[in-house]
Amino acid sequence: MRTVLINILYICFACGIVHVQAQDSRLDQYIRQGMEDNLVIAQKNLSLQKAMNALDIARSMYLPNLTFDMTYTTANGGRAILLPVGDMLNPVYNTLNQLTQSQLFPQIDNEKINFLPRNYYDARFRATMPLINTDIKHNKDINQKLVGMQETDLEIYKRELVKDIKQAYYNYLSACDAVGVFQNSLQLAKEGKRVNQKLLDAGKGLHAYVVRADAEIAQVEAQLNEAEQQRLNAQYYFNTLLNREALDPIDFGSNPHIDQSLESSLGLSVDEREELDILAKQIDVQETVVKMNRQVFFPKLNAFVDAGSQAENMRFDKESQYLMIGAQLTFPIFEGNRNRLKIKESQIAVAETQNQLTQVKQQLELAARVARNEVVTTKKNYRSAKQQVEAADTYQRLIQRGFNEGVNTYIETIDARAQFTSARLAENIARYKWLAALAKLERETATYPLD
Repeated sequence: MRTVLINILYICFACGIVHVQAQDSRLDQYIRQGMEDNLVIAQKNLSLQKAMNALDIARSMYLPNLTFDMTYTTANGGRAILLPVGDMLNPVYNTLNQLTQSQLFPQIDNEKINFLPRNYYDARFRATMPLINTDIKHNKDINQKLVGMQETDLEIYKRELVKDIKQAYYNYLSACDAVGVFQNSLQLAKEGKRVNQKLLDAGKGLHAYVVRADAEIAQVEAQLNEAEQQRLNAQYYFNTLLNREALDPIDFGSNPHIDQSLESSLGLSVDEREELDILAKQIDVQETVVKMNRQVFFPKLNAFVDAGSQAENMRFDKESQYLMIGAQLTFPIFEGNRNRLKIKESQIAVAETQNQLTQVKQQLELAARVARNEVVTTKKNYRSAKQQVEAADTYQRLIQRGFNEGVNTYIETIDARAQFTSARLAENIARYKWLAALAKLERETATYPLD
C-alpha cells in the first residue's frame, strides 16, 4: 500500500513541476510564440506602422511638389472695352486712297474687346517647394516622437502579455496538479473500499465501512470532475493568449527545480517601466507644440515655377508658351491673441503631464512594493504548506498502518486521507501562487528581457 502511494505521489508531483530558470524553457518558448501570434500585438504593430507612415509623410514635406493644372473658359458678354481704331484710321486711309488713286487701304471697323475670354485655356506644370517653414520641422519632430510612443506602448503590452502568459501557465499547471491530487485520492479511496470489502467477505469487516467507502469515492469523483473542468478552462485561456486553438495541448516540461535566485534578482526599481518613458515622450511632444506655437509669427517662404501654355481657340505655339518663377512670403501680424492662448494651453498640458508622470511613478513604486511583499508572503506560505504535506503524509501512513493492524478505525483513515488531500492541494496552490507573485513582481519592475 505504501509503495503504491509513493509511486502515485511521484507521478503527480512530476506532472505539476514547472521549469522557470532556463531561458530556453518551454514557458519562454510559449512567451515568444505569444509575442509573435497574439492578436492585440498584431493590432498594435499596425498602429506602429501607421505612425511610421505619418513620419514619412512629415519628412516628405521638405521635398518639392509638382502638379499639373489646366483651366478652360469661354464666355459671351460681360464687361468690354471699345477701341475706336476705325474712327482713328479710316480718315487716314481715305486720304491715302485719294493720293494713290486706289483702294489699297480699306475701311476698318471699331473693335470691341470683352474682358471675359472666349474659348481660352491655360495649362501649366507647377513646382512648389518650401524654403522657410518652421511648422514642417516641428511636425516632423512630433511625428517622430509619436512613433517612439507607439513603440513604447507596444512594449507595455508585451510586458503585460508576458505576465498574463506566465500566470495562465501556472494556473494550468496548478489545475493539472489538482487533478493529479484528486486522482490519487480516488485511487486511495478505491483501495480502501477493496480492503473493507475483502474484510467483509472474510467476516471481519463491517458493511457500514463499505457504504462509507462508496460515499467517499462519489465525493472524490465529483471533486475530480470539477478539477478537470478548471484545468480545461485554464487551457482555453492560455491558448487564447497565444492565439491558438482552444484544445491545443500544453507542454509543461519535467524539470522539478524552482529557481530560488529569481526572487533576489528582482529589485524594487521602476525606472525601466515603459509607462514612465511614454509619459516623458508625451511631455516632449507637448513642449514641441509650445515651440511651434511660439514661432507662429516666423515668416513662411515658398518658391514656385510655372511652365505652361495659354491662348485662345486651343492654339499651341511658341508665342503661347511661357515660364514664370515666383516666391510667396507669408508673415502673420495679428490673430486676435489666439496664438497666445494656444501657447498657454500647451504649457498647461505640459504641466499636467509632468504632474501625471510624478503621480504614476509613485503608483508604480507602490505597486512594486506590494508585489515584493506578496512574493515574500507566498514563499513563506509555500514552505509552510510543504511542511503540512510532510506531516499529513506521515500521519496518513501511521493511521493506515494502525488500521491494517486493527488499532485505528476506518473513519480515521478517511480523515487522514482527507487531511493529506487538503495538504497537497494547499501546497499546489501555494507553489503556483508564489510563481504567479514572482511573475507579477517581474512585471512591476519591468525586468523581463523583451529582446
